[in-house]
Amino acid sequence: MRHFGHIAPEVRERLFHREPQAFTADSAPRMLAAALGATLYSPATRPHLADDVLKQAGRGVVSMVLCLEDSIDDADVRDAEDNLVRQFAALASRSGAEAGVAGAEPPLLFVRVRTPEQITDLARRLGSAVGLLSGFVLPKFTEERGVPFLEALTAAETATGRRLFAMPVLESPELLHLETRTETLAGISRTVDKYRERVLALRLGVTDFCSAYGLRRPPDMTAYDVQIVASVIADVVNLLGRADGTGFTVTGPVWEYFRHQERMFKPQLRRSPFLEEGAGSLREALIEHDMDGLLREIAMDRANGLLGKTCIHPSHVLPVHALSVVSHEEYSDACDILRPERGGGGVLRSAYTNKMNEVKPHRAWAERTLQRAEAFGVAREDVGFVELLTAGLPA
Repeated sequence: MRHFGHIAPEVRERLFHREPQAFTADSAPRMLAAALGATLYSPATRPHLADDVLKQAGRGVVSMVLCLEDSIDDADVRDAEDNLVRQFAALASRSGAEAGVAGAEPPLLFVRVRTPEQITDLARRLGSAVGLLSGFVLPKFTEERGVPFLEALTAAETATGRRLFAMPVLESPELLHLETRTETLAGISRTVDKYRERVLALRLGVTDFCSAYGLRRPPDMTAYDVQIVASVIADVVNLLGRADGTGFTVTGPVWEYFRHQERMFKPQLRRSPFLEEGAGSLREALIEHDMDGLLREIAMDRANGLLGKTCIHPSHVLPVHALSVVSHEEYSDACDILRPERGGGGVLRSAYTNKMNEVKPHRAWAERTLQRAEAFGVAREDVGFVELLTAGLPA
């Protein structure tokens, strides 16, 4: 699989200076963590889940979470587990029978569980179809609650012989509340560091953060406009997202909206980038479906050290991926900074002659940028996010 692999090769060649690299579920964790992109959540109760998974893969989704937790009723858990086992078997059968058919390869698949016992039980029940499973999403993660989940993951990995990853969700009240935040973060840090090889990424449960205070951000505001949420994101990145080799990939929070809501503030998308590409109607459609707020939040995610995003609607996937592509200017700056002869540091003017590149302070940014370029590609010099959005839309 690869990002933008669902569009025609000749279109990719026109869009990309360097195309996104192909990867598999068995690729290096570093690559997979960077390539998660828009991780699409789906309730595990859906009766045609195998069809849904393959359909979304054909539209560019490369990672999905099949949810047994908050997205389904407590009374439906057992039926959802049974359905999940059936759907994985159907996927395994169809993926083998349709090898080479566009869209037949499933994305990276994770299951969001409620209890540690579900991990070992599901891994056993999946049988040979466990080969399609990339790991588990662990809810309400703290040191106390997280260790049993990670121990169960280790046991399932041993029993199946399948490499399985964990994606803890940081969403507990202890992490939000000021008096327990520091201790809770320290405990989470100790736990994920102990199981570092199995932790692919950390996910933020901003809906739960808001719930603790009876809040819900409107569609014309981002998570970063809700100060109590922004403060938690900052502290999580501060301790767990460092670029010194101790950090993890931290993914962006979910965007809840996908249909028009009454708007209080002006749209947040400038007209000129869309008019230049003859895509004024796309701009209007994005605004009509409150996507301008999503686009702003994606940009804020990256500015605050987050990569990838939790998504609950297929329409959110393409914006996340389009804004994850490395621009030609970013790539030029990163390559200049990381030239071997620059190892001693110094300051240089960018090739675009519009900024200062200071080699030592910007090195970590440059390394992360090239890592993102491997997963999402580098746009051609004259290609912007509007053209990437337009090219990825269904015909």
